[in-house]
Amino acid sequence: MIGSLLGLLSTDMAIDLGTANTLVYVKGQGVQLDEPSVVAYMTQGGRKIVYAVGEQAKNMLGKTPVNMEAIRPMRDGVIADFEVAEEMIKHFIRKVHNRRAFVSPLIIICVPSSATSVERRAIHQSALAAGARHVELIEEPMAAAIGAGLPIDDPAGSMVVDIGGGTSEVAVLSLGGIVYSRSVRVGGDKMDQAIVNYLRREQKILIGEMSAERIKKEIGTAMPPENGTGMALTVRGRGTLDGVPKETEITEAMIAEALREPVTDIVDAVKIALEAMPPELAADIVDRGIVLTGGGALLRNLDVVIRNQAQLPVMIADDPLKCVVNGCGHVLENYSKMKSVLCPEV
Repeated sequence: MIGSLLGLLSTDMAIDLGTANTLVYVKGQGVQLDEPSVVAYMTQGGRKIVYAVGEQAKNMLGKTPVNMEAIRPMRDGVIADFEVAEEMIKHFIRKVHNRRAFVSPLIIICVPSSATSVERRAIHQSALAAGARHVELIEEPMAAAIGAGLPIDDPAGSMVVDIGGGTSEVAVLSLGGIVYSRSVRVGGDKMDQAIVNYLRREQKILIGEMSAERIKKEIGTAMPPENGTGMALTVRGRGTLDGVPKETEITEAMIAEALREPVTDIVDAVKIALEAMPPELAADIVDRGIVLTGGGALLRNLDVVIRNQAQLPVMIADDPLKCVVNGCGHVLENYSKMKSVLCPEV
């Protein structure tokens, strides 16, 4: 009775609780929030007092005073700091409910397919503590496939590669379930770190993760340009030899070299999945190809590299950044019919 009354006063939602960004889909309204998964807090008397969440907190990364810290409470797709993650979820719930305090929604949250039962329970408990009346979990590749419009109920196999901030999920789906899945803890964050490491090693300049992300978006590529060094970009950072601020010019070819290792890890995960799947489903993938989702799918030429290595058609989904949250939202809108795609109770 109480749960039913609370349901009338709240709006159910689906959350893509990502390592880099959190997206919230509100039932009947679509995606209502897309903000960085970053929290800035101050510690007072042993307690963490939240100062900023989302875009405002991201702008504070690497710039906070000594009594404040800006962190990402998610790491590799799972919760790394429970207290801060709970506050972040609370903040986002209130924001989409126009800051009304008395809300108690049904929440469907995405989890990596490789998440352990302990990690799944942590996400489940954090959402309950943040004010949900009921929490359901769905594996990210399943949500990504639904959001990309793949026919998951068909007996023929479909293959999706979801490249997020913390993990890359490779899955083969058939008859409404996941036949094979593989998760590697390589994604956008590892790409950013690879750029930071390359510039420190080769150019003797130290940059922050926000600068690395900007470089990746502007001139990042999965394969070297065919002619010369490609596009160039001026970056500013701190010299590692003398410690003073400096600027240097970097090229597309340099970033392709920097990203070679994380790109290879993603390609290897795809190749292992192709080798491990049943032969009948492999024949279906030859016909249907591979669909890329997630922010990492936007890395230029990544689809070309995977196509060349796998010798299969590779397509980037429409709006790959929102495939997971849209798939999660589709399950929310059709909750009674699609319960079978949700994870078992944790």
